[in-house]
Amino acid sequence: MRPTWLEINLAAITHNYELLRAHAPRARVIAVIKANAYGHGAVRVAKHLRDRGVNFFAVATSGEAAELRRAGVEEPLLLLGALHPANAKDAAAARAIPTITTAAAARAFAAAAGEAEVHLKVDSGMGRVGVAPAQLSELVREVEALGLHIGGIYTHFAVADEDRQETERQLELFLAAAANLPRRYPLHAANSAATLANVATELDYVRPGLALYGLSPDMKSGFGLRPALAWKAHPTQVKKPPAGHGVGYGLTYRASGDEWITTLPFGYADGFFRALSNRGWVRYAGGYARVVGRVSMDQTTVSLPEPVEQGEVFTVVSPDMDERTSLTGRARQLDTINYELATALSARLPRVYLEE
Repeated sequence: MRPTWLEINLAAITHNYELLRAHAPRARVIAVIKANAYGHGAVRVAKHLRDRGVNFFAVATSGEAAELRRAGVEEPLLLLGALHPANAKDAAAARAIPTITTAAAARAFAAAAGEAEVHLKVDSGMGRVGVAPAQLSELVREVEALGLHIGGIYTHFAVADEDRQETERQLELFLAAAANLPRRYPLHAANSAATLANVATELDYVRPGLALYGLSPDMKSGFGLRPALAWKAHPTQVKKPPAGHGVGYGLTYRASGDEWITTLPFGYADGFFRALSNRGWVRYAGGYARVVGRVSMDQTTVSLPEPVEQGEVFTVVSPDMDERTSLTGRARQLDTINYELATALSARLPRVYLEE
């Protein structure tokens, strides 16, 4: 195993799942495990949640669905987004439930899969994909005329973590469109932020993603969530260069002569962003170590006031609210969101699962 690895605390994922269930006790959970379960490992997370009663998952692509099928995950898999007609055969081969937003996509999927299940998506204000509320009834007629089974109709909130009034406006538009249909279909709308805010949790399903892994959608409120991921590493070399000695590409840092330059075996190809060059931090037993020099593709250098052994454990990502090393704190430093940092964690990083 590489001397850098991710530790995934499955007990934390269980805690977060149960907390989300408490916000929506009557709704079924569609656990969102796209992007390799937000970096946590889709196959292992799916099997863990399945053992705790989850029987419906959501991914983003037919490739993600096919990976889960090969690993023995047989539960329904919803493809989020909008199905492109060219992807219909792959979706059918993965036995996935596509999201239909156009008649063309419905025709392509019916030709590939026969009388299979689909979900329809309504654009209630997000503006990305989805049928307009006024056109939902027509799309329902076209889809059912092809013999496809509509297993659900859903929408997605744009600002559930920021603006409750706008979120409730979107919900009203969605529910009004569904109310105009000739019969009732299963409905869902609540993502992590809406579930935690108790918006749309009375519908048939909720779709938590980020919060399952203990990360707050608004990057401010704890909500009682427990981050499930830690990233750790052992140093590969520790040395004391003379004063003025360059460190890293571009020689953007020069050693003082009084510090120990410690090389850690990860880089931007692993998800430790190059933007952290000369400004990022990691933790070790002696405190914090500052990144010095440019972050390379596979290696990162930090400065220490004293030498450490190669068995020293450095914490690259901490499973707490540490402003310097948590995913959320680092996201604030980089002016981005914790979603981006979690999903950027490379598949080549070994994942070690801590059992309950």
